[in-house]
Amino acid sequence: MKVRIFDDKRSLGAAAAAAGAEKLRAAIARKGAADIILATGASQFEMLSSLLAEPGINWNAVSIFHLDEYIGLPVDHPAGFRRYLWERFVSKLPVPPAAFYPVNGSAADPERECERLGKILAEHPVDVAFIGIGENGHIAFNDPPADFETEKPYLIITLDEKCRRQQLGEGWFPSLDDVPKRAISMGVRRILKSAAIINTVPDRRKAEAVKGALEGEVTNLCPASILRTHADVTTFLDRGSASLLERTHA
Repeated sequence: MKVRIFDDKRSLGAAAAAAGAEKLRAAIARKGAADIILATGASQFEMLSSLLAEPGINWNAVSIFHLDEYIGLPVDHPAGFRRYLWERFVSKLPVPPAAFYPVNGSAADPERECERLGKILAEHPVDVAFIGIGENGHIAFNDPPADFETEKPYLIITLDEKCRRQQLGEGWFPSLDDVPKRAISMGVRRILKSAAIINTVPDRRKAEAVKGALEGEVTNLCPASILRTHADVTTFLDRGSASLLERTHA
């Protein structure tokens, strides 16, 4: 894993977007199309805005997936990730993408929604996954102890309290009781099948999770630690999120 540390969230986000955009342009040049995964949440604000500004990307050739969605939230709920990505990214693209495949968390049958998305994703080898790490070390909504073995592309997750408290702390919900307890999430092994992973992790509140992911053992108790087994991952940190690291990472 390559690790890059920046002074602030703005420069971190710009660098992460630039690195991902370079891989995205290369994929389009090589095969005429590209497939990406986008994460959501407060940690991705600067990266996504910078990615929108990256030049020379033919977004008409890009299909967009996302990592996860709460079960039971309507599509227009302000905390929903479908709305987040539409308002903050997809609707702001200079041209429409080739496709946008949102996770329908309000589907009547979440298991069938997982199957539907899995069939689509099977036809779209992912070129770049733009992800982050949660305060509990999760990637997507794969909370500890995460399932490192399942090959299911999307699965139903019961969210742990630390994860739900993070969503409350970021201001997405008025109370902990309002934070859903279940979500549809892309599985760990499916994320790892992405050709490249851009891991954007700002903020001091993520420092403990970052330390576990980069310097602890590879364990499903810190799901993000599995990223160290991937051949092409770059993690972008700021001074706060890197503050507990004991080694110099390069």
